[in-house]
Amino acid sequence: MLLAPGFEEIEAITIVNVLRRAGIEVTLAGTQAGPVEGTRQVRVVAEVSMEGMSGLNFDMIFLPGGQPGTDNLRKAEPVSRILEEALSAGRFVAAICAAPSILAERGYLKGKRAASHPSVRSALHAAGAQDSDLPVVVDGLFVTSRSPGTAMDCAVTMVQCLLGPTAGDAVKAQLIAAC
Repeated sequence: MLLAPGFEEIEAITIVNVLRRAGIEVTLAGTQAGPVEGTRQVRVVAEVSMEGMSGLNFDMIFLPGGQPGTDNLRKAEPVSRILEEALSAGRFVAAICAAPSILAERGYLKGKRAASHPSVRSALHAAGAQDSDLPVVVDGLFVTSRSPGTAMDCAVTMVQCLLGPTAGDAVKAQLIAAC
């Protein structure tokens, strides 16, 4: 998970929680190592800095949305390299809320179906993506989702992409039973 100051906390924390419940190892990579503050002043500790990480080391790269988090991710130099490495290696890339605009601007979503926050739909259209009103869309190696309200569905879909439908069903059942 790539974290930049101003990320949307619901999207980041929900995704990390669900993936870890499914037994998936998640690494939090920040624009710098250490605390990264979200849009609502919740601080999350990045385990590593994006500077030294490689997209080849991971099965999926995830970009949470939020503002100014999305703009800060867009400006972070390592993001382009990490995404390029991951996609060149056939790895998944997931983005939620405003973050799919980063993928669209880099040309990755041209001709692909994608979900995003309504505020960035024009950026997706301008880049040749086909916007969807579905909460989560998987098109090839891309998983996109609309907003904080779709974070749980996005997380379960990410589990399904990484571990298969049975694992997705198991984590859904676990979430319903959890208290």
